[in-house]
Amino acid sequence: MVHLYPTLSLAEYSKAVGHIKLHKKDNKTQQDMKTVMLVFGTRPEAIKMCPLVKVLQKCPNEFKTIVCVTGQHREMLDQVLKIFDVVPDYDLNIMKQGQDLTDVTAKVLTGLKDVFKECRPDIVLVHGDTTTSMAGALAAFYAQIPVGHVEAGLRTHNIYSPWPEEMNRQITGRISSYNFAPTPLSEQNLIEEKVHGKIFVTGNTVIDALHMVVAKLHNNASLREEQDKKLAESGYDIKRLANGKKLVLITGHRRENFGQGFINMVTAMKDLSEKYPEVDFVYPMHLNPNVRKPIHEVFGENLARPNFFFIEPLQYLEFVHLMSHSTIVLTDSGGIQEEAPGLGKPVLVMRDTTERPEALTSGTVHLVGTDYDKIMNEVSILLDDDDAYETMSKAVNPYGDGKACKRIIRFLNDGNF
Repeated sequence: MVHLYPTLSLAEYSKAVGHIKLHKKDNKTQQDMKTVMLVFGTRPEAIKMCPLVKVLQKCPNEFKTIVCVTGQHREMLDQVLKIFDVVPDYDLNIMKQGQDLTDVTAKVLTGLKDVFKECRPDIVLVHGDTTTSMAGALAAFYAQIPVGHVEAGLRTHNIYSPWPEEMNRQITGRISSYNFAPTPLSEQNLIEEKVHGKIFVTGNTVIDALHMVVAKLHNNASLREEQDKKLAESGYDIKRLANGKKLVLITGHRRENFGQGFINMVTAMKDLSEKYPEVDFVYPMHLNPNVRKPIHEVFGENLARPNFFFIEPLQYLEFVHLMSHSTIVLTDSGGIQEEAPGLGKPVLVMRDTTERPEALTSGTVHLVGTDYDKIMNEVSILLDDDDAYETMSKAVNPYGDGKACKRIIRFLNDGNF
């Protein structure tokens, strides 16, 4: 077990990291330079890995940075790459209609086998818990290339919830030589599992991404206007919120919720919109037909409602812009549990378990599962009770301060691999 700052808390890391220089040395030869390959394939991975790509690219005398995307997501992945101005060096382009997890795993393994024949990095960095991450780590292991796992150590300890993510991250954790844990609790999970790799507490790179995007929006009025226009084209006019109208932002797409659980969720959303006609409800609908079908079953074929807006999926920039204007976030997503509290937004999670218990402890997140009554009650409390709302919105986000990438770079600069 190794720490970047063994005796410091995450808050104290923030103070210390200000003294870190990204370019530790200026006299490295081409032979000394390390090749770092980042492998990712989905929108959530891209959001959390692109900031690390950008920081690595600021160190051309230290690292040769190689980006390999799998295309597990295609359109949504490309949108994030464009926002962060990241151009992949390799693109496996595995996305095919109707493929399953076995197909994804096989394509990533065989695709990376060919990439590693052409380019043999000193370390492969993967992120989180996707099938791309697990298969990418396994491919690197087969090639005997060290793996660094960004956002390591998240656990529910139930391999079927969330599925397949919990098993994906456990396998990746077993393979990885270097584990970049976002929180001390994640670190403790890895210690208890006796993983063979070194462990570093860094914070979560999603906060780095959020800070980058929020700063970009804050400093560019024309960009904000452009996002307003894009939201309007997608189906929601953000000017509706000009006079203090509240907004409940909804996302829901997880496999384990499909079936009756999803019907319960959607029914609660419909009834809440009727209970609170003065509140807007906005749901960017996932493209998956397993998401869209139950929505139509509950709402009917005509989804038009005076205060409920089903809109097309949003790019990351547009979503952050909308989230910053929301009152409450109702979601089954993992990453949003980390992001929304960074904007002071209470999060109600429509899952029975979470691999982010720090958020529950800190009070930024409440679990409501797919239970109709819990969803109705918790949303109602936050809309009706100002004190309850303020308690959640002002709770401290446990996932870091936006400097996780610098801490990872510190490790890489110290030549620990």
